[in-house]
Amino acid sequence: MSLLTVDNLEVSFGRNKALRGVSFALEKGERLGIVGESGAGKSMAAFAIINLISDPGRITGGSVHFDGQRLDTMATEDLRAIRGDRIAMIFQDPMMTLNPVLTIGEQMTETLLAHRSMTTAEARRIAVEKLDLVAVPSPAARIDNYPHELSGGLRQRVVIAISLLCDPEIIIADEPTTALDVTIQAEIMALLIRLCETRDMGLILITHDLAVVSESCQRLAVMYAGKIIEQGPVDAILSAPRHPYTRGLLGALPQMNTRGGLLKQIRGSMPGIGDLPEGCAFNPRCDHAVERCRAIVPPLEPVAPGHAAACIRVEEVAA
Repeated sequence: MSLLTVDNLEVSFGRNKALRGVSFALEKGERLGIVGESGAGKSMAAFAIINLISDPGRITGGSVHFDGQRLDTMATEDLRAIRGDRIAMIFQDPMMTLNPVLTIGEQMTETLLAHRSMTTAEARRIAVEKLDLVAVPSPAARIDNYPHELSGGLRQRVVIAISLLCDPEIIIADEPTTALDVTIQAEIMALLIRLCETRDMGLILITHDLAVVSESCQRLAVMYAGKIIEQGPVDAILSAPRHPYTRGLLGALPQMNTRGGLLKQIRGSMPGIGDLPEGCAFNPRCDHAVERCRAIVPPLEPVAPGHAAACIRVEEVAA
């Protein structure tokens, strides 16, 4: 049994579905990347796992199982015991995550005391250890800093340290390097990979950056308009994508274009959840679309061992 299993998950806002039958699994110690354009449903899938969806959104179908427990129907108090403890989340903006009027130490000890029976002194000692683990310099001094006294890179390291306080089995990282420069991005991702490898933690990395996924994840799920339209091993998808949308994302990477030439792009834009076209949601933007694509919603089906795509023209796309 997988550590985490998301099965046919649906999230609705009124009559509109933000997630439409999302399914994936995560093994212990595995690193899964979820990619797609803004509005694809990546962050919604992450929030749905631990039921952090704001009203009027709600889970309207499917299930989420973690270590034999069903999370989507779990009582709020029981779920709070899992959030931040066994499943932790790293949000993309540390300044929105950290409380500006509390020191780093106050926020870290508060988290520990909420999940563990220990003294404040013990909690502070563990907090310093976690700051040291994520390479925050002079952690015993930094713990008394306020968030605004730290650089963006250090704030993100603090957020990661907070996520590690209770030694979680899974970390969900939602665009954890978006606001950082390229050098700091690389350091943060190398840190997350090292922590996963040394502590056997699972990682779900939400990102729009295929280059980051290629260097940090083992499996990849590509989302479009609230659905997973391709998933499988990272190397298999990046070397032989079987969905036109995935091919378009790869083709738009700067390194895939001629130096000095115009960048390739996918024409059109992602449809809103209340404005989905008939049939395959990608068909208005797809160069391979035929009349049948406008009539049916293609299921996610195997195209190779461990590799699946939701397209009725996978053979033509691969040619």
